[in-house]
This record gives sequence, C-alpha cells and structure tokens, in this order.
Amino acid sequence: MVKYKLIALLAAVASATSAAFVSPALPPIHSNFALSSTRSSTSTSTSRAKKSVRERTSEEAVSLIRDVVQAAFDAGPRAAPSRTLQAYIAISRTLQDFSPIQRPGRQAEEFSAPVALRKLFERLGATYIKLGQFVASSPSLFPKEYVLEFQKCLDSTEPIDWKIVKSIIEKETGPINNNFAFIDETPLASASIAQVHAAKLKTGEEVVIKVQKPQIDNLLKADLNFIYIASRVLEFLQPDFERTSLSAVAGDVKSSMLEELDFEKEAENIEEFREFLRDQGLRDSVTAPRVYRDQTTKKVLTMERLRGVSMVDAESIRTITNDPESLIITALNTWTTSVMNMPWFHADVHSGNLLVLDDGRVGFIDFGMVGRVGEKTFNAVSELSTSMALGDYEGMAKALLNMGATDEDVDVQKFGRDIEQVMNDMAKVSPDTMSVGVSGDGTVQAAISFDENEVTDMLLKIVDVTEDNGLKLPREFGLLVKQSLYFDRYLKILAPDLNTSTDARMVALQAADSKVEVIV
Repeated sequence: MVKYKLIALLAAVASATSAAFVSPALPPIHSNFALSSTRSSTSTSTSRAKKSVRERTSEEAVSLIRDVVQAAFDAGPRAAPSRTLQAYIAISRTLQDFSPIQRPGRQAEEFSAPVALRKLFERLGATYIKLGQFVASSPSLFPKEYVLEFQKCLDSTEPIDWKIVKSIIEKETGPINNNFAFIDETPLASASIAQVHAAKLKTGEEVVIKVQKPQIDNLLKADLNFIYIASRVLEFLQPDFERTSLSAVAGDVKSSMLEELDFEKEAENIEEFREFLRDQGLRDSVTAPRVYRDQTTKKVLTMERLRGVSMVDAESIRTITNDPESLIITALNTWTTSVMNMPWFHADVHSGNLLVLDDGRVGFIDFGMVGRVGEKTFNAVSELSTSMALGDYEGMAKALLNMGATDEDVDVQKFGRDIEQVMNDMAKVSPDTMSVGVSGDGTVQAAISFDENEVTDMLLKIVDVTEDNGLKLPREFGLLVKQSLYFDRYLKILAPDLNTSTDARMVALQAADSKVEVIV
C-alpha cells in the first residue's frame, strides 16, 4: 500500500497549479502507475472495503475548505496566474518530446512515464526539482523506476545576473565594501534555490557566499501549497487513500523543503556539528565550515571556504597522507557517532560533500539536507549496526522488524537469508575508475569514481527484500542506509583490504563488543 503514495502524489503534482483551487476534478489514477505498486499493496487493497466519498461528513468537507482557503492565502494572490502559465509551457514541451509529430530532423522519444515526469519536473523549476530529489532519496516510498530516473533530476540552472546577486547581498548584510574585500562575480555554482560565489572578507578570510535567488521563497510556498491542496482534495474524493497518509506526506515534504529556504537554519546545523566535533575531541582530525554570523541571514549564508579533494580521489589523497585508510575510518566513525549522539544526521555525504583537506583533516560540507531519527528507529539502527558488525543476518532481520511496520507474520529466518544474499552481492561490487577533475563548487577536485545509480540500486535491493518479506520501512531508514552505502564505496576505494567487522578502530564494532559483554 505504501507505493500508492507515488500514484497519489503524482496525481497531486499534476494538479499543483491554480487549477487546484478552481476545480477538484483530478485525473484517474487507475492507470499504468498502478502497476508500480507493491505486491503487498495489491493484496491489501483487494481485501479491504473501500470507503466512498459519499460517506464524507459535513465536518470533513468544512475542514477541507478551511485547509484550501488557508493554503491559498499562504500561497499569495499573484502565485497562481504565473505558475499556471509556466505549467502550461512545461507540460506542452514535455508532451511534444513524445509526440509523433515532430519538427524536421527530430524524432519522437519512446514514451516512459518516469522519464516524462522527470522532464516535466525539471521544466517546472525549483520546487519540482527538489521534489524530484525527494523521490530519488526515498526508495522506501516510491517505485524503483522512479527513484532511479529522478537520480538524473538536474539541479543546475543558468546563473542570475551579478547585479541582482549584489543587490540581495547588500539588502541582507549591508554595503559589500563594508564587509568584503572581494567577491567573484562569476558564481562557483548556480542551482534552483541558490547561487554560490567565492569571496574574501575584509579581515582576510577566504569564504563562500550562498545567495538565495529572488522570489524563490514565494515560488516554493505557492507550489507546495498547491501540492498540499491537491493531496487533500484527492484524499477527500478517494477516501481509501487516507491509509497512505498522502496529505501527511505532502505536509512533511512542504515542511522539509521550506526549511531549506532558511539559511539561518543551515547555519545552525553547521554550528551544531562543529560543537559536536569539539565535544567529541575531533577538531584536530575533522572539521566543518565556520559560519560568519554577521554576514549571514535567512537568504545569505557566508561560511569558510574549505579547500580539498574528494574522498574518492585516491591518487590526490596519497599526496596529502600516506595513511588514507585512517582518513576514511575517521570520516565513517565521525558520521556514525553523530547519528548516535545528535538529534539529526548529515543526509547527503556524497563525494562532493566529504573532503580531504590540504592539511589532512576530513571536511564535511553542505548541511542543507539532514535527517532526523525517532527513538524507535534509532534503537533499531543500533541493533542493526551491532548485528551487521557480528555478521548476524537473522539479528539484522529482527532489527529491521523492530524498525518497520507490518500487517503480517514475518519468517525471520528466511528474511535473514535474504539479507545475507544482498550483503554478499554488495561485497562483490567494485567501484569504477573515472577521471579526476574540478567540480562546480570549486572545492572538490575529483569526479565520483562510482556510479550514483549503483548506490541507489543497492539501496533499492534492500528495500525490495524488506517489502518482499512483508515489511514497510520509514523514510529515514533509506536516508541512513544510503549514506552507509556511500561510505561502503569510499572504503573500497581507500581501504580495500580493511575488514570492518574485525578492525578495533570501527565505532560500530566497539558498540557490538560492548553489547556482547553485557549479554555474556
């Protein structure tokens, strides 16, 4: 049933323009999308009586109207017309890609629902690019073909004019000449929400300035409110979808994405992580950028520029240290300890965000995406780590059962054997070797040397195994495991001979040993 969230969410997205306010009519959902639902969802839907819209009470109708009015108010009066026009253009261009009638010299693409939706999202801009990235990072919620396709969702846009960027910086932090000795007018990177520029403070420190693009906050608020309205309308018209908590998922997406607009919140995340490093006595070996609060607001984030190479650039790392194995162990232990000791964890440790600095320290950057683990999931993750370190696959199965939700009895022994097969498959995968280069943000000097889809594919295999055994896992589990898979690849590159289950330097192993002593 959980994969029906995609069907409903897609229908909601298709209606996420001003039409969501003027017409409750939504496209039928019993289309090919239904084929992407899980086996368990199919059996569940046939065994339960469906609720009809005619059973809705007047109180429920009033509640819907109240939510629609509030969301429309939050979106703002000028949002609907401009977004309707943009949506029309985006839909028209996407349909044209697959139309049999093409301009001379062009050929129609073979229709694929995931590809068409990904193209549409990219053309709809910032909100939908971020929504696509949400799909890509949520394999426990969405079907494999969509998760893999949305890995390609491009968050790279044409840079906005320097005059506009300058006006935003000065509006937020005061005249540039008062604070900065120099700002490079050519951006290091330009994404859907923000643009990044290299700079130097008057006091001499090299920094990067992350500048929020103009009106992006109004745009996201409008779009996300439209999506929420569409999900509420869909749930009202199709009460059976209430079991998927569709509007709750839409509300969570809305809260998560709007939080990314507050650069002061990201600054807090960075400072909390730096405080964690201090408390753990790790500052000599690990760091995160210093935030310059006087030049930071909700729309401008000024932070220390960390120069280094990617964790996958083994050749460059060997010029910095003769012990790359210790570096990756330090990075993994730091992240693992943060999961155990902080209220949130860094949820995007791909090779562009995990650096080996010129002075030999590990650098964590980009704290815009973090995950939060509830007590139930945290306890289960601890059990999972212990069992994994001990090679206890049946214990891993029990830990996953404690973490997820299930409506049926699970054969723990079979589940354990399935997990063992996945773990064995993971051990056989070797990273690909690719060329080294300079990334767009100017801080990472290596390309990823393994396929991003490979990491996602392994995560999907784990999700498939859990679902095949009748279990549904929370989204934060997917985020946690994906980061673990990144580290698995880094270990294969920098420490191919390391046995993480026996090396005493591993935090997870120490936790396992302490638990064994307690049990004995």
